[in-house]
Amino acid sequence: MLMAHPAVLMNLIEQYETLRLLHAENGSDEVRQRMDDVSYTLCVATGTGDIDTALIAARYQLPGARPEDDSVISP
Repeated sequence: MLMAHPAVLMNLIEQYETLRLLHAENGSDEVRQRMDDVSYTLCVATGTGDIDTALIAARYQLPGARPEDDSVISP
């Protein structure tokens, strides 16, 4: 499986978290659509099917993640 560059993953995580806060504050359709787009991209980049799993997988792939701790990701 191809793996996204850590810088790309970090950028997507940051975008998602920012959009989630914006959506919680104003809930506009534009913010929701952008959040859906970033969610989809994170899922594709991590080979997962939902945003919660994608965020966990993306963070796991970042530098400094504890490679010996695979309890969060199941095969």
